[in-house]
Amino acid sequence: MPPAGKPFVELPFPPRTYDIDFAGVVNNAVFIRWLEDLRLALMAKIYPIDRALRDDAAPILLSTHIAYDKPVTIQDAGLVGRMWVPRMERVKWHVAAEFAVGDVVHARAEQVGLFIRLSTRRPIAPPAPLRARYGQ
Repeated sequence: MPPAGKPFVELPFPPRTYDIDFAGVVNNAVFIRWLEDLRLALMAKIYPIDRALRDDAAPILLSTHIAYDKPVTIQDAGLVGRMWVPRMERVKWHVAAEFAVGDVVHARAEQVGLFIRLSTRRPIAPPAPLRARYGQ
């Protein structure tokens, strides 16, 4: 769970037949797509991607780390993903996520990213609305 008092987003992720690999579990690559959905949801209400693009800004990923604690199968219909921002730096922002069914965490992830000015491809500070909502 996100730390108490930290704002977070939560989305349902019911596994689909096309998410399942030959071993009968959700393929690891699917979690990358789900992390993207969570990051966009994290931004959606306060700094949606269409506003970022109008502002000549775009989020860029620098790294992703995922720990797969327990396989997710097609029977895990109650799977939810949660994401929060544990740290925001001058240029980089860090997000953490978990995928759980009830109290059982199936996977945990951490990502580091930054924003760039699209016209110059140079890093910029995280946009003010994100800093105001998720900064320390």
